[in-house]
Amino acid sequence: MTWRGISVIIPALDEEASIARAIRSCREAGPCEVVVVDGGSRDRTVEIARGEADAVIAAPRGRAAQMNAGAAVARGEVLLFLHADTLLPGRSVPAVLDALQDPEVIGGAFRVRLAASPGAGRYVRATLGVTGRMIGARAAVSRSYSGDQAIFARAEAFRAVGGYPEIPLMEDVELSRRMRRAGKTVLLPLRVETSGRRWEAWGPLRTVLFMWRLRIGYLLGRTPSRCAEAYRRGPALKRRGPPPPTSSAGG
Repeated sequence: MTWRGISVIIPALDEEASIARAIRSCREAGPCEVVVVDGGSRDRTVEIARGEADAVIAAPRGRAAQMNAGAAVARGEVLLFLHADTLLPGRSVPAVLDALQDPEVIGGAFRVRLAASPGAGRYVRATLGVTGRMIGARAAVSRSYSGDQAIFARAEAFRAVGGYPEIPLMEDVELSRRMRRAGKTVLLPLRVETSGRRWEAWGPLRTVLFMWRLRIGYLLGRTPSRCAEAYRRGPALKRRGPPPPTSSAGG
């Protein structure tokens, strides 16, 4: 039975430290169904999620595959895809529903705030603030959204465009392109808060430039597999830490 509301789908893999906060942010955002899709966690992610979410299911590892699996069981007329290290702002559920009052709008995303780690210095915090605004500016112009921005879509439209392509990287870029072709998308002024660990590990400016190279390469014909290989290697210059788990190019 379809539920006339929003279903939030959270793909997760070894996210015991963040999954409860992500789900609770959904509850604070407004009435919604929360579906957690686990990709084979070896920690307490599933146990914690079962105590907080409306449904917890298993799916083959890979963000696109997990999000598609969640969409297949979700009851909402609107689907919102939230990373496990990202928090929805208050009143974001009514904001999404208000945007979809326009029949031409089929989906969209949020602006983003990059959260610094507790020990981050002033320079890192300031640079993450600028980076978040840059991501918003890029998305406003291109209507190409990253997974960190909590992409949402009418369930009917999402399924009509084929859902997320099950590729190793750039699934959010490709979904954005499909949605632009199918109808109008919007960038909401509200900001989700997402982990800035990738930018801190590699350096904010270096990460932005690296992500832009990946995006441009993909749009010029570089395969998702080659993009994923490059992402796993990280920027060519020496970085300050190991790369985060493979995800979409959100710069």
